[in-house]
Amino acid sequence: MTLRLYNTLHREKQDFTPADPARVTLYVCGPTVYNHAHIGNFRPVIVFDTLFRLLRATYGEANVVYARNITDIEDKIIARAQAENLTIKTLTQTYADIYNAEAGAINALPPTIEPWATAHISEMIEITAALIEKGHAYTGASGVWFHVPGMENYGALSGRKQEDNEAGARVDVSEEKRDPADFALWKFAKPDEPEDAIWDSPWGKGRPGWHIECSAMAAAQLGTTIDIHGGGVDLQFPHHENEIAQSECAHGAPMARFWMHNGFLDMSGEKMSKSLGNVVLLKDLLEDWHGEVIRFALLSGHYRMPLDWTDELLAQAKTTLDRIYGALGRVWEAANVKASDHTVLDALGDDLNTPIALAALSKLAGEANAAAQAGDNKDMATAKANLLAAGHLLGLLQSAPADWAKGEDTDDNARIDALVEARNAARAAKDWAESDRIRDTLKAEGIEIMDSAEGASWRRV
Repeated sequence: MTLRLYNTLHREKQDFTPADPARVTLYVCGPTVYNHAHIGNFRPVIVFDTLFRLLRATYGEANVVYARNITDIEDKIIARAQAENLTIKTLTQTYADIYNAEAGAINALPPTIEPWATAHISEMIEITAALIEKGHAYTGASGVWFHVPGMENYGALSGRKQEDNEAGARVDVSEEKRDPADFALWKFAKPDEPEDAIWDSPWGKGRPGWHIECSAMAAAQLGTTIDIHGGGVDLQFPHHENEIAQSECAHGAPMARFWMHNGFLDMSGEKMSKSLGNVVLLKDLLEDWHGEVIRFALLSGHYRMPLDWTDELLAQAKTTLDRIYGALGRVWEAANVKASDHTVLDALGDDLNTPIALAALSKLAGEANAAAQAGDNKDMATAKANLLAAGHLLGLLQSAPADWAKGEDTDDNARIDALVEARNAARAAKDWAESDRIRDTLKAEGIEIMDSAEGASWRRV
């Protein structure tokens, strides 16, 4: 299979071949950990988790190295820690743990490496020193600045020309800058900042700028030039553009061969963002929806396109997953039967085309139902292998069909299990009145009991 990915840098789909097939490198910008993340923040998690799964299927699980960083020093982190009277480490560890748990709840695999910014301060200082030595950076009153006009091809990723980089919403205004587009590599400490936000440097006490953090972590963990760098489209400028500038000027080599960016989630036609106040937190969604439903909904649109986030989208995802799990539960599993269908793999290999992949998954569910209807054990075993392999690629079908049918309310599930066992006992004793009473009680609660030769099972309907 030829893997084709859209490379933002060249604005086209290109055949992807890693520099070293035995060590395929992927770096994705991770969270700034000071608060709960909204569902829009988790779109890149699912997009690049799917890419991670695809790369592992293509090159072998041991041959793919995926780094997703933790930003644990930044203005908002400092402000939140001071407001909560917490150490920065306590605050960031708390929200990093929450973020990883929530990512796991939507079936995202842990990255191979999770570098923390504060563990790479020395590397950030080294890059900054190299940039100063090469004439790409200078010291001002408040810190060390990268001089953007000194890089001839600045703007190649975003398509912005240097004359477009006037002071504005995404460009800090400062009289000490030589050019309005210059950005901070090192920020000198302010009098009111806590000690755990300050490090020594050759230019004075302070902390790194945001952009230098990812450059240092990516180079330290994956190498000077990596195969793929990913993130949300909002990071394309200025964050990724600035990463390229400082990394390539310091190292004299391309930072990444492929750049990939996912589109926004929209709410009522507007980008979901904290500044607009239209965010939906994943932790709140997980109270009402299974993590796989949320993941399916995130996969339903092509990753490069905007995706409208609605309750209807989630409901449709739940309905479709119910049908696919129902098909999975009808087919037999046999030892040594391997997947023979590669339509989901092929769809993902064409620039992560998840809408086509999900359509292929639904078709496999139809084939499973047909095999079960025909009672063909061989076809059923193949159908199950195909469904499970496709589900693994997409991060779906990770529950047992019986557990999926029951839902996630474990306390209530135990009560229902007890009632089903009581009904089984009544049937064994030929107490049909009691058996029917329990069945009708559960039916009134939306619980369907299914009797078979293997015994009784139940599901929510």
